[in-house]
Amino acid sequence: MQTHIYSSEHMVLNATLYQIFSIVLIGSRSYTEFKSDGLQTGQPPKYTESFNMAKGASARAAARKQRDKWKAKRWYTIRAPRTPWSFRVIGETLAEEPEQLIGRNYEVIQNELDGDFSKMHVKVVFRVTDVLGNDAITEFVGHELLKDHVRRQVRRDRGKIDDTIDVVTEDGYYVRFKPLMISRARIKASQKQQMRTLAREVILTTGATSTWFSLQASMLDGTLETKIKDAVSKIQPVRTVVIRRTQLIQSGILVEDGPTLDEIHAQEKEESDAAKSTSNELEIEDSEVSELDNAEESEEINEETNDSEVIDYSSMTVAQLKELLKEAGKPVSGKKSDLIDRLNE
Repeated sequence: MQTHIYSSEHMVLNATLYQIFSIVLIGSRSYTEFKSDGLQTGQPPKYTESFNMAKGASARAAARKQRDKWKAKRWYTIRAPRTPWSFRVIGETLAEEPEQLIGRNYEVIQNELDGDFSKMHVKVVFRVTDVLGNDAITEFVGHELLKDHVRRQVRRDRGKIDDTIDVVTEDGYYVRFKPLMISRARIKASQKQQMRTLAREVILTTGATSTWFSLQASMLDGTLETKIKDAVSKIQPVRTVVIRRTQLIQSGILVEDGPTLDEIHAQEKEESDAAKSTSNELEIEDSEVSELDNAEESEEINEETNDSEVIDYSSMTVAQLKELLKEAGKPVSGKKSDLIDRLNE
């Protein structure tokens, strides 16, 4: 009876050890698979699979062999549209292939485009449409005010009127406008609706009678905002009228005017050559000035050395003067003043 109990515990212990061994060595294999390999009969397992550790080492080796994607990328120059910015450089970007740039958006502050410091809160958005060599050509797809600027305009004691208006321009561009009007005081809902109606009429009329490029100019220079403000102020005095956001939904007929990209490249090359020649001239002038300064310094040093070479014979003794006269092969007789005169000859 005792022998039977001991044998059962021994079998349970062996089964547990076999399970642990299977989990450690081959995580994917079950205990029943080990039984089929001969562990139940005490025979060595038919172990032909690889360790998980070996799989991890092979994965690490494969990862080391992968090429560095950053080394395959190269820089592309992002240029603004031909009209009205004449392919102005607005930034740079990285990509492995030119096709990866198509459809990529690039944002720039309006102040960097036209130098107007009053437009530092306006963010202009461009989208890459074509890649020519190392140049990524973009199109204007809208603008947006910074959220901090919009948040500062809204106050508890003011009225807020906003709207969303879709416009089709004269040349077939489909554009979405989001105007924002802030009144000086709280206003009624009926007044807000009237102001929305007037703003909508101004935007629709201006968009339908303007091309996409002229509409861009009126949006960015504040002309359209002034028209809306003059219209809605008849109902209630307003504090601020802005176009909070514009978005190009669909492009229309593209009619560009301005210098070509080759002409811009030639102009940039001339400017760089002129800048290099100017810098070279400045370097030559600086070198000439430095040479003159060095010559003057050397002359001053020579004068100082010549002055230092003048010996004060009056401070010397008669014996010293006679020694100098002997070295010079001159007579050594006479008074001290005579000796000094002979040495100065």
